[in-house]
Amino acid sequence: MNPIEELKRRLSNYTEEQIIIKEHAFVRGIIRQICEEEIKTNIRNPERLQYAIRQEARHAHEEKYDCYFDYGKNQCHRYVLVINRNCIVCTVIKINRRWQEYAERKAKGGQQ
Repeated sequence: MNPIEELKRRLSNYTEEQIIIKEHAFVRGIIRQICEEEIKTNIRNPERLQYAIRQEARHAHEEKYDCYFDYGKNQCHRYVLVINRNCIVCTVIKINRRWQEYAERKAKGGQQ
């Protein structure tokens, strides 16, 4: 199975209670006009997920991903997620410019 499809499958299995939005991500979401419900919807129904770049996690039992959720050519949401028993949202960013090339370059440098 494609790594992105595998991640989509795993994300869709989390319940709303298992998605934890850290205080930093919550505050950044408010500043960037991304509501908590939209974040949880994107994670539980990851059809918008286009890129997931694996990053180094702090602990052996965790996985960390830099995820890009597509809203069009000029807009996406970028979430940094740590996955273990729960899905922890570390930060959220709204990108309002052409973002695909940036994500593709970053994906080639890391793992997708």
